Amino acid sequence: ARMQVVVCVKQIPDPSGTYTLDPETHFLVRPDEQVLDDTDRYGVEMGLQIAQEHGGTVTLVSMGPKGSMQGIRQALAMGADRAVVVDDADLKGSDALTTAKVLAAAIQRTGFDLVITGTESTDGYAGVIPQMMAELLDVPALTYATEVKAGDGSVTIHRQTSAGYDVVEASLPAVVSVTAGVVEPRYPTFKGIMDAKKKEVEELTASDLGVDRTLRQRVTAVEPTPEREAGMKIEDDGEAHLKVLELLQQKKVI
Repeated sequence: ARMQVVVCVKQIPDPSGTYTLDPETHFLVRPDEQVLDDTDRYGVEMGLQIAQEHGGTVTLVSMGPKGSMQGIRQALAMGADRAVVVDDADLKGSDALTTAKVLAAAIQRTGFDLVITGTESTDGYAGVIPQMMAELLDVPALTYATEVKAGDGSVTIHRQTSAGYDVVEASLPAVVSVTAGVVEPRYPTFKGIMDAKKKEVEELTASDLGVDRTLRQRVTAVEPTPEREAGMKIEDDGEAHLKVLELLQQKKVI
């Protein structure tokens, strides 16, 4: 059987642009032209390499407003076979758990041996979606991978730690989140870009997936970061340490 690799990708506003927040909902006003989140290129490349090694397929799964599909086409142009995009206005402002439920349902429907994700998105920074999806799919979660080897019914990763790396192994199916730098992502070729236009992109809504769209969170207010105030300067006349001790006592540190 061919290995089914699913890679989660996200379209985000180009980070070099300037954007506004909707004054009523406080949500980001997303342009139609969005790009592939740069950190997702590593997941796509990893998926392509594993699929190539095992004669498998790579399906992209994405949630969010599809817009002009520029970001999805970027990932297809790298060599992924097809894409599933969940675009549903009722999902606007979803929290991490709702997002994980939607992605897990789409992945379950597609079928998978290995799910590859980034560690976190550049526009959301929740950093919990891979672990939540693995729980919902009832498969192992292998996180912060700096190296991935898959085949013969198992997957082995090097998981980055502050002291080096752990070697973690699990049986397939599984979810693996990769760090930036795990592989060197390829650039799409002209042929890849042309081929991407012909590849299948399936569009779904939350109700197609049977996922409850009740939003459990709302943004109540957004305020600009306060200007940093100048700190206190203490001239050292040989007694400055006493002033430091006094301040630490005021703060009840000592």
